[in-house]
Amino acid sequence: MEEIYVKVEYKPVDPRPLANQTGPTSSERRFHGSVVLCLGLFTVLLLVGLIALSVHYHDSSAELSINDKLSSMTEERDLLNASLTEMTKEVDRLQRLPKQKKTCPAGWKMFSCTCYLFSNNSHSWEEGRQDCRERGADLVIIDSSEEQEFVTKNIRKDTWIGLTDRDNEGTWKWTDGTPLTLAYWVRGQPDSGAGDPKWGEEDCAIVIAGKETEGNWNDRRCEDAQKWICEKMA
Repeated sequence: MEEIYVKVEYKPVDPRPLANQTGPTSSERRFHGSVVLCLGLFTVLLLVGLIALSVHYHDSSAELSINDKLSSMTEERDLLNASLTEMTKEVDRLQRLPKQKKTCPAGWKMFSCTCYLFSNNSHSWEEGRQDCRERGADLVIIDSSEEQEFVTKNIRKDTWIGLTDRDNEGTWKWTDGTPLTLAYWVRGQPDSGAGDPKWGEEDCAIVIAGKETEGNWNDRRCEDAQKWICEKMA
């Protein structure tokens, strides 16, 4: 039997990496670095863009807010100017009033820029008041000593005035609802008829003709027939 000899040669291994080794090459590493750098720059640029947009949006919002406020202030200014114009016109009108000659309708008498009608007929308090209303007036309200004197001098018969306590006995009020504060009652009046059925319920006031100015009011039954005085502004 023949012997077979196999010759094995040992060759030293080169410590340098082989050309087909799977690890990244220097060129690949440079490429990857460039990509990362570009991505970083892109991220920075994107962040800067977002910040710029945010600042622009904030500035735009602030500008819109300022514009809104300016528009509102302009509208308020225009309203104030319109009001000022109207007030100026009203002041001019009021200033012209004293220069205008005021007159009363025929048959009426003027006193202190007010017109008075002394009736020729005699009716109840309510009928007299209705007559005044149909003339654009109401029964006279006496609120000064000068007016009381004027009324007293111009009546010849007992005359209704716009004073009553029909709504609440003892609480005298004028026809416009104001309470009585200045009064010229005859001594002992008003007494609502003193409870005598002969006089009935006396809830309306008259000025008695021929008596002194300081005390010539009396209460009478509203149904009695008396003359009356109408009053309205000239």
